[in-house]
Amino acid sequence: MKYAVLIRYGEIALKGLNRNFFIDTLVRNIKESLKEFKVKVKKFQGRIIVYYDNEDDTEDILKKLTRVFGIVSVSPVKIIEKDLTVIEEEVADYIKDLDFETFRVSARRADKNFELNSQELSRHLGGVVLKNKDDVSVDLFEPELNIQIEVREEVYLYSKIIPGPGGLPVGTSGKTGLLLSGGIDSPVAGYMMAKRGLKPIGIYFHAYPYTSDDAKDKVLKLAEILSTYTGGMKVYVVPFTDIQLKIIELCPEKQITILIRRYMAKIAEKIAKKEGIGSLTTGESLGQVASQTQESLLVTNEAAHLPVFRPLIGLDKQEIVTISKDIGTYETSILPYEDCCTIFVPKHPETKPKLASIKKSEELLKPFEDELIDKAVNDSQIYEL
Repeated sequence: MKYAVLIRYGEIALKGLNRNFFIDTLVRNIKESLKEFKVKVKKFQGRIIVYYDNEDDTEDILKKLTRVFGIVSVSPVKIIEKDLTVIEEEVADYIKDLDFETFRVSARRADKNFELNSQELSRHLGGVVLKNKDDVSVDLFEPELNIQIEVREEVYLYSKIIPGPGGLPVGTSGKTGLLLSGGIDSPVAGYMMAKRGLKPIGIYFHAYPYTSDDAKDKVLKLAEILSTYTGGMKVYVVPFTDIQLKIIELCPEKQITILIRRYMAKIAEKIAKKEGIGSLTTGESLGQVASQTQESLLVTNEAAHLPVFRPLIGLDKQEIVTISKDIGTYETSILPYEDCCTIFVPKHPETKPKLASIKKSEELLKPFEDELIDKAVNDSQIYEL
């Protein structure tokens, strides 16, 4: 194969005895992300490399790789024979059509049998550049062009380094149930936990006919965007209307939002048990709305036995919006379709609920609870994106 991309990873290199598990998972995720291309993926000390034959695939391959968690950066490279004369010729050819005034050469000799060490090779190839390019000078600190050479089983020449998302490979931390709404926050929360190695399983609560199929399609579109970072995504669309109407019928209006959140947690845990999920993830940010005060979160948490991750808890709205724009979910999130949490919002929601009072209201729902929860789980639509 004639073309290649060099991949660097970061914190997984520090994982000690577990390092191979993280690297092997990253390799699998890379292969999954590039399954539409004819590629060969190879790992070696501190690096992973992707080989391919079609130069026209380069931009698409780079775009895919920069969405794979665990990758710190990527570089399209030129593969060179491990011969000093050939390297000199290739460097001279590489710079021929480039426009720059200052440069440095950064060589790394991983193969200790090569005739020059890293510093010697950097100096030697710097001389080659000066000999073959007029009116340029060396700048070791802020060069316009940093020519990089890595000597391994073969030699890689490059100057472009494209940042990746970093983090941990998806799947290395298990699975999380992502309570996915159609808003801005929850997709960002899913992205952030996926960056820590969790595979999100989407759980969307659909209150048809009070929320339309357009609202459902919007959520599935958000999940589809997230799936480009997570290597695919399963989404449960949970019919939630019967539970909401029963809460509205029997319980105090000011408690509706908290009770809805508690029943979402109970249903999500039922799905979690079915899917082998070890945590729940929400897009809550402290103080953003009535259900996100300390007191409200405490009462909501009590309904769940699994840990509930809230990666946005300390972010303000603008910070969340910025991330949503960066990851490509913002434009879909702001489409004007309401979710089940917004259509039944009480005029004066309780911001400091007492657990005893909430549980007293839940007693009114107890005769119907098991049947309603089981029906919601069993009647869920499951989408594989």
